[in-house]
Amino acid sequence: MKVRAKKHLGQHFLIDLSIAERIAESLTLHGGYNKILEVGPGTGALTQFLLKNPGFETTVAEVDTESIAYLEKFYPQLNGRILNQDFLRMNFSSFTNEPFAVAGNFPYNISTQIMFKVYENRHQVPEVVGMFQKEVAERICEKPGTKAYGILSVLLQAFYDCEYLFTVSENVFSPPPKVKSGVIRLKRNSTERLDCNEVLFKTIVKATFGQRRKTVRNGVKTLNPKGLNHPLFDKRPEQLGVEEFAQLTRLLDPELNG
Repeated sequence: MKVRAKKHLGQHFLIDLSIAERIAESLTLHGGYNKILEVGPGTGALTQFLLKNPGFETTVAEVDTESIAYLEKFYPQLNGRILNQDFLRMNFSSFTNEPFAVAGNFPYNISTQIMFKVYENRHQVPEVVGMFQKEVAERICEKPGTKAYGILSVLLQAFYDCEYLFTVSENVFSPPPKVKSGVIRLKRNSTERLDCNEVLFKTIVKATFGQRRKTVRNGVKTLNPKGLNHPLFDKRPEQLGVEEFAQLTRLLDPELNG
């Protein structure tokens, strides 16, 4: 039974099983959970190794009906744990109210949206291990002061310790993508809440990186604050870490909401 890779779903099937095994072994159960949700399992290259771990309770979310039929045939142990759902539209409470890890060889065309979904559900997702386009993987883990550092870097690093694990060649996929891939691990840190208005924090991060070549002062002008007299406003957004963005949010909050 052959499953055809579908371009519109961003499917590139991993054929090097040693890499799939490394991804599965990178999950630490950080936070004391045992539920794993694999996004886009395809033909089960990673799934088989998740299922081999007796400590994991693995569920998969897949939108491709051809892949689902394949998984049902070759992985009967997934019975009742194949969700024909779009991860981006999932209401996680329909899956579980408990903490769970997100894992996968993520479709590159939605990988950024997957991470925004994780960010919005950070209190339920203690760990993420997955493969991304190398550029996106590096961006998530990048530190302040570099060109790659951006919106995803700040938002995710506010609540997760982000670690770049290893690079993957194009040649281990069918069909091969045109770019290299990177596997990363995110583990929830001890920050329950930021010491600022978190909604405004996200708005400010997005607004400043929307004009990343300009100073923070220019980036937040779209929010129409009145008083912009602080050294932070003279920096560029990639120079600010999570705490500086939180400080910026505290400075602007009374201006915008007062």
